[in-house]
Amino acid sequence: MPHSVSPEADSSNAVAEETMADAPVNDGVGQETDNDITMAETDALPVAANVEDKKDVKLEDLFADVESDDEFPSSRPVKDEFSSSPAAAASPMDGAVPMKASDPELLRIFYQRFFPWRYLFQWLNHSPTPTNDFVHREFAFTLQSDIYLRYQSFPSSDLLRKDVLRQLPTRFEIGPVYTTNPRDRKTLRNASAFKPLAKELCFDIDLTDYDDIRTCCDKANICHRCWRFITMAVKVVDVALREDFGFKHILWVYSGRRGAHAWVCDKKARMMDDQKRRAIAGYLEVIRGGAQSGKKVNVWRPLHPHLSRSLKILAPHFETDVLASQDPWADSTRAEHLLSLLPDKTLNESLRRKWDSSPGRGSASKWADIDAVAKSGASKNLDAAALRDAKQDVVLEYTYPRLDIEVSKKRNHLLKSPFVVHPGTGRVCVPIDTRRLEEFDPLGVPTVHELLEEIDSWSGGGGEGRGEKDAADKEEAEAGDEKEREKAKSGGNLQDWEKTSLKPYVEYFRSFVLTLMKDERDPKVKREREESEAMEF
Repeated sequence: MPHSVSPEADSSNAVAEETMADAPVNDGVGQETDNDITMAETDALPVAANVEDKKDVKLEDLFADVESDDEFPSSRPVKDEFSSSPAAAASPMDGAVPMKASDPELLRIFYQRFFPWRYLFQWLNHSPTPTNDFVHREFAFTLQSDIYLRYQSFPSSDLLRKDVLRQLPTRFEIGPVYTTNPRDRKTLRNASAFKPLAKELCFDIDLTDYDDIRTCCDKANICHRCWRFITMAVKVVDVALREDFGFKHILWVYSGRRGAHAWVCDKKARMMDDQKRRAIAGYLEVIRGGAQSGKKVNVWRPLHPHLSRSLKILAPHFETDVLASQDPWADSTRAEHLLSLLPDKTLNESLRRKWDSSPGRGSASKWADIDAVAKSGASKNLDAAALRDAKQDVVLEYTYPRLDIEVSKKRNHLLKSPFVVHPGTGRVCVPIDTRRLEEFDPLGVPTVHELLEEIDSWSGGGGEGRGEKDAADKEEAEAGDEKEREKAKSGGNLQDWEKTSLKPYVEYFRSFVLTLMKDERDPKVKREREESEAMEF
């Protein structure tokens, strides 16, 4: 990192980046973990495509307004075995024991009736008509039996949807665009010809990496207080990616439990090689070392402009969300860690005596004591500049984003798709509107069970569910094509997600995708696409 002083070379990283595990590591948590890791090919045979899959797909059929509800039209009473209505004989909602979020029947209803297949296709395809950006894209399925299927690919969104409904994975992940169809990789004469060409630049932030500084929760547990760390991280990373690197299309997605993922979708980001990805990841990495390590921030002085800007963003959060809300130095053990980060031993001894004499002293008071005791002349040899720098490092250690940079370094890393259901919490992995970042409530995100209840109670009138959007949102949602605007005006033929609290999240995703596709149609971007396709094997 250009603004970081590394105490010692990390020689293990070079080796680690050259190897990939054959399957996800089973750490006892199972599918409830949010970690997405790079994995090499498993020996599982690719799913055989039906003969009908090879037929040409008509564009009008692919993008029909009700394409995600053909089998279960949402505008008419549903009388099939997959209905979520209590009146249906085979409804999974019947019975006293609630179903798990990973239950196949529950997932079948969700994928059939609520998942925004059309917009997912447009997001990954970057065009209304199929291109290699989608056709050569890798998907990976985690099946109910913990079988992990990599190198799945599909000619259209409809075939992806059909295969998901057939196999009902507990989740699926998105990988890179390859030089050829991933299903055909073993037919190549030259195996080295199969390699990743493009992938969104991704970032992963997980609250378990904050366990040494958050006092309200630990491990997989979260609350509104510790979610503020994610809010801080999103602000810092988002502004750096936009202002320092010029990226425009950045999609933030809630992981479903305790974190957030960033997808940088700009053409220039997707086409970056691994070396450039490592460079950007290193640029953003400031916190180094695990929970048991000492000083985690070592940066050059004067501060890099990125860090100076980050401190301005994080300073208010440090006062309210760290000192007041988390009270990180309430106990003596944590207070000792704070003292270890200060540069003067004499000052530390004076502070330690003061705090020992006041056992209930809060973290905000202890933080103020540092300057007060320093000004009192407790240490004659105190270096004021060194103390200022040390305090800045403390603020960074307790507020700066803690990134899993391995997610960002390689194009062949897979990451969980937006809008899948987290198998542990049942929450949908919805996009986060950064314009309303402070309002995002991870505990208020709709669950698959709540969506079924909402669709059953929908009366056809208002009933839009929790999180109804205001006038500004409606204007943005109407930025789609003419058919969708007419449909919204008439109020007829609504898709099921439009009748639930999932609506604002899908509409935000739709507006993001429309803006991305508009930029992709720019002549300069189109020329870059043609040049990259000409280089394919």
